[in-house]
Amino acid sequence: MRQIVSKIAVLLAASFVLASSVTVLSAAPGDAAAKEPAAAAPSGTPPAQSTQEPVQPAQGRNDPARAIASQTEALKDTGLANDRRATILNDRAVAFTRTGQIKLALEDFNRAVQLFAEYPAAYNNRGNLLLSVGQNAEAIKDFDRAILLAPGYAAAHSNRANARLKLGQTAEAVIDFTRAIELLPASAPPLSGRGLVHLATGRPHAAIRDFSRAVNADARFASAYRNRATARLDIGQSDEAIEDLSRAIAFDIDNPEIYVLRGYAYLNVANAPSAIKDFTRAIELNPASVQAYQARGLAHGIADAFDEAYADLNRAIELDPRSAVTFAFRAFVYKQNQQGDVAVKDIETALKLDGNSAEVQWANGEIEEVRGRPDAAIVSLRKAIELRPGWKLAEDALKRLGAGTDLSEDRSIAGAEIGSWRVVMQRNAYFAVSDDYPGLRVALEMMGDGQPKLLEWELKKPPHKGYGVLRFSGGRVITKNGPEDTELAAIVDIETAKVVSIQPHRQGQRVAGWTWEEDRVQIASIDGVTDEFALRSTKPVEASVAAAPVAALKRPSASASKHTGWSPWDAPFSSERREPKRQQAQKRGPKPKSLFDLLFN
Repeated sequence: MRQIVSKIAVLLAASFVLASSVTVLSAAPGDAAAKEPAAAAPSGTPPAQSTQEPVQPAQGRNDPARAIASQTEALKDTGLANDRRATILNDRAVAFTRTGQIKLALEDFNRAVQLFAEYPAAYNNRGNLLLSVGQNAEAIKDFDRAILLAPGYAAAHSNRANARLKLGQTAEAVIDFTRAIELLPASAPPLSGRGLVHLATGRPHAAIRDFSRAVNADARFASAYRNRATARLDIGQSDEAIEDLSRAIAFDIDNPEIYVLRGYAYLNVANAPSAIKDFTRAIELNPASVQAYQARGLAHGIADAFDEAYADLNRAIELDPRSAVTFAFRAFVYKQNQQGDVAVKDIETALKLDGNSAEVQWANGEIEEVRGRPDAAIVSLRKAIELRPGWKLAEDALKRLGAGTDLSEDRSIAGAEIGSWRVVMQRNAYFAVSDDYPGLRVALEMMGDGQPKLLEWELKKPPHKGYGVLRFSGGRVITKNGPEDTELAAIVDIETAKVVSIQPHRQGQRVAGWTWEEDRVQIASIDGVTDEFALRSTKPVEASVAAAPVAALKRPSASASKHTGWSPWDAPFSSERREPKRQQAQKRGPKPKSLFDLLFN
C-alpha cells in the first residue's frame, strides 16, 4: 500500500524547485510518467562549477505572481482533499521561491508535508530550498525522505549528491550521482555533477568523460562546456578548451568568468591579442572584476605593453588592496620591464599577503632569478609546482635555469607491472610508463581505495593499428550493495602518445560492452551511458593524426535504462543562435599554461 501511495504522490508532483533558478513544471494527476525535478546546483559555488542550466519555461514560469494569486484562490476551497491541498501548497511554495519569498515558501512546504506526509516531491523541493540557503544537512534529511518514499526518484538522488558535494562528502556524492544517471542516463545535470566530483578529486579524464556526456545530452549546457574546458586545461588540451569555452559563450554570452578562462587559454597558445580582447569583454560585463584586471594586466605585460599592464594591475589593487596575486603579477611586469628594485618590493608584499599562492611563488622565482640567486629561484619555482602540479609557467622557468621540473623522482610500485609497462607514483598520483613508448605517460585515475595494478595491455590489430588498450584496477568503491572492485581501461593512441579516453570497464559483476568498428569504438558503460570515439581512417594518413571524440554521444535506448519517461532535463533547444567561430591562435612559439584554475579560486 505504501508503494502505491508513493507512486500516486510522484504523479501528483506539480512543480519543482531549482536552487538558483526555480522552474515550474506542471503535471496532471493522471500523467503516465512522473515529472522529475531538475538537479539543483550547489548554492554559492563559483560560476565555473555550476551543474545546472535553466530549462525552457513551462506553465506559469514567466508570471509567478499570477500563479500565487491563482493558487491562493484555489486554496480557499474548503472541500479540497488533503493530498490535493498539499499539491497546491507545493506549487505556491515554488512560486514564492521564485519571487524570493523564502519564509512563505518554507511555510507552504511545511504545511504540504503535514497534510500529505508521503509526498516525495514536497520533500525534494523543500530540500532544494534548504540547500539554496545553506542548510545542507537539513536538506539531506529531506532528500533522504523523498528517496525513502520513492526509491526511483532520480532528481532526489542528484540533489542529495549536490548537498553531499557541498559538505565535502565526495564518495557519497558519486554514489548518488551514479544512481541518478542509472535512472536517467540521458540527463545532463547528474552527469555534469559527477564530472565536478571527478574534477575536484583530481580525475580530469573522468571529468571530461562525464562533461562530454552532459553536453551531448543537452547541447546548450553552457556550464558543462566550461567545466570540460577546465579539465582539458588541466591536461594541456588548450585548443580543445578554447573550443569548449566558445561554445559556452554562445549559450551564456554575458558570463564574465567564461571570458576570463578563455583568455587564459588563449595565452596558452600564444594568442595575447585574443586573450586581451576576452579580458576586456569580462571587464565590460563586470567592471569590478579583480580577476579580469589581473589577467589583462598580465597579458599586457607578456605583450610588452607595460603602461597598459600597470594601469590594469593598479586598478586591481584599488579594487582589492590585499590581493597577493595582483602584487605578484605586477612584480613580474616590473621584472619584464627591467625594474628589478620595484619588483622586489611588490613580491615582498605578495609573500606577506599569501606565501602559499602558486602565482606568488612563481613570481618570486622569477624575481630571484634576476637578482642572481638561482638556487632560491629553483626553490620557489618548485614550490609553485607543488602547489599547482603540472604548472607549465614554473616548469618553463625551471628548465631555463637548467633544473629538473620534478619535485621527486618517479617511484615504482612493486608488483603492479605487466610486460614492459610499470606503475610509478609521483606527487601522490599514479602513472603507467613503458620503455617501449618513451613519450607516453598514462594517468591511472583511481575510482576508489587502493593502488593501481596493471591487468592487460592489448595492441590493436588492423584496421585499428596504432591504438592500444591498457586495463588496470581502479580500487574498491562503496556502493549501495556494499564494496565493489573496479577496473578501468585507457584507450591509447600510440602514434601521437596521447590518451584518447579512460573508461570504466568493470565494477562488481557489471562489465562494459566494447564494439570496435572500422573507424570508431563504442563503449556501453556500466552506468547505462554509451560513449563513442572516432578513430583514424583506414586510408593511409600521417602518423600525427589523432583520435578525437565523436561530437555526439548516442543516447541509450529504452532497453539500456530502467527509466523511459519524460524528464524536464531533456527540454528541446529552441534558440536559433549559433556559436561563433573562434579566432585561430597565432603561433608564435609555446606559451605556458594559464595561471588560474578558476574552479577553485
